[in-house]
Amino acid sequence: MMKTRNWFALLPLLALCACSTVQFYTQAVSGQTEIWRKSRPNAEALADPSVAEKVKQRLRLIEELRAFAASDLHLPTKSFGKYCDLKRPYVVWVVYAAPEFSTESKKWWYPLVGSLKYRGFFNEKDAKQEADRLKRKGYDVFIGGVEAYSTLGYLADPILNTFLHRSDAELAELIFHELTHAKVFIPGDTDFNEAFATANAEDGVRRWLRSKKDVKGLREYEASLKRNRKAVELMLRTREKLKAVYAASHPSVEEERQAKQRVFDGMLKDAQVVSPNARINIRRSPKSWNNARINTVATYYTMVPGFERLLKAEGGDLEAFHHKVASMRKLTNEERVKILAPAASHD
Repeated sequence: MMKTRNWFALLPLLALCACSTVQFYTQAVSGQTEIWRKSRPNAEALADPSVAEKVKQRLRLIEELRAFAASDLHLPTKSFGKYCDLKRPYVVWVVYAAPEFSTESKKWWYPLVGSLKYRGFFNEKDAKQEADRLKRKGYDVFIGGVEAYSTLGYLADPILNTFLHRSDAELAELIFHELTHAKVFIPGDTDFNEAFATANAEDGVRRWLRSKKDVKGLREYEASLKRNRKAVELMLRTREKLKAVYAASHPSVEEERQAKQRVFDGMLKDAQVVSPNARINIRRSPKSWNNARINTVATYYTMVPGFERLLKAEGGDLEAFHHKVASMRKLTNEERVKILAPAASHD
């Protein structure tokens, strides 16, 4: 996403693009315009008697979170000063894809932000059409409804009705996650950006709960993270097993498919001992597990331990941590992976 004035500079480029590309950017402009049109200042929504009290309570909480993000987390807070009710459960539907026998994600190129591992649509029908097109090309495909996204500081993103249902801690995590994208974003490195936002947001929630002396809330949040990490660890181990399957030789394509399915079946079996209360429920929609879906987990979590090490090395100093992360813009994707990958030894 980008500032309106940048779209005019893109018009000559779009004229040279394939029809499907022009359609994609057209729907993106239309979807973003709808959000602008339906947004209004938080103060106006809070003063409106027709707005439900439960919505106002969430708006007041987000105002508190924005203030904390600015004062204690050193995050930009241009976003979330307005409220937008889209009257639907998701703001966008995101398409992920990967070859049938590879865990390497398909990438799409975008102006200003480079290559990303997903394609977002404001209409679910458009997302399904893109998914069907990719499936016909032989890709593993996964579609996920998304409750929030960041325009990376180019725009002042509003609060959306799509994420107000979350618990206080989960709402705080989402707000801090999206604000982190506006702090540091490296074009073309989805895994880095999402893992940094995840690690920074989780740390931010801990600091916020401690500032409120909410011992019970902090204990529950840590327990939630622990449950989720167990599910994530299982999925990341599964992804490594898939890599081994794809690297091996197979007598036929059908036998490679069977070997792939056995890996996913093993994950679903092992998931029986993982708490069903984990945010990522592995056993939900079991038939949808494929390379594309498991990559979504890897994108958000593979590098998180690496960022946690960096923060610890800086003694918990957020400004120093953010500066260290920002300095990694100068590195290649491979160099960043070497520093942040879980297998790297920093002892």
